Amino acid sequence: KMSKSKGNVVTPIEMLEQYGSDAVRYWAGSGRPGTDTALDEGQMKVGRRLAIKILNVSKFVLLLGPGGDGAVTEPVDQDLLAMLADLVTEATTAFEGYDYARALERTEAFFWTFCDDYVELVKGRAYGTFGEERAASANAALRLALSTLLRLFAPFLPFTTEEVWSWWQPGSIHGTDWPVPDAEAPSTRVFTATARVLGEVRKAKSEAKLSMRAPVQRTVVRDEAAVIDRLHQAKDDLREAGGIATLELEVAPSASVDVVISVTPPPLPEDART
Repeated sequence: KMSKSKGNVVTPIEMLEQYGSDAVRYWAGSGRPGTDTALDEGQMKVGRRLAIKILNVSKFVLLLGPGGDGAVTEPVDQDLLAMLADLVTEATTAFEGYDYARALERTEAFFWTFCDDYVELVKGRAYGTFGEERAASANAALRLALSTLLRLFAPFLPFTTEEVWSWWQPGSIHGTDWPVPDAEAPSTRVFTATARVLGEVRKAKSEAKLSMRAPVQRTVVRDEAAVIDRLHQAKDDLREAGGIATLELEVAPSASVDVVISVTPPPLPEDART
């Protein structure tokens, strides 16, 4: 408890100057309704990192190319939008129940999945590696997801989201409509299956103490027929994102991912060469 007589009063000015208004608001928004919330500068640091990541990923998405109004035709993109529709429903329900902290928690969790898995998975295709039509699908999904996530974050990070919104949309984000879930977005489950395999490839590289850009000589994925079918629909994205030379997808009773990384041996010293 703060008290003037004890001299332990903390004013927010110093924290606002150090971490920014959005970071302090993020900390406040993380507190559950009806519960005491301890002053936590660690949470403010997390909020600041989140705001910076929103700025950076937004720049990346918006600089990928013009448009973004094309049809979303790729199953992995459709699956991402289906997951986004579920998020909108969940966040809206949470707000209607005054559980703003849960709305923030679920939105933030989805956002990191979007950045770490989806953006990395479709980056090559979005640049046009597999043709204009498939690039248009990725870019449309990326921009739709960005627009939706910015509006979901707006109550918590008002300044960051307003800045990004001004880069590509008219008016203020705080005067625009709340996102509405797309009931027609098909859940193909392609993205979740592909992201899991990409995670295993990254894990293998990490354990080998290699860069995430290190080439993979061969990856063999074994799983039930339904999962293998989903992976076939996104195999080009998976190979491009993982730097996989040979990708083999096999139907099997138990799931496994075998990753063979091609490691170039260091050159021999001069006195050892023949």
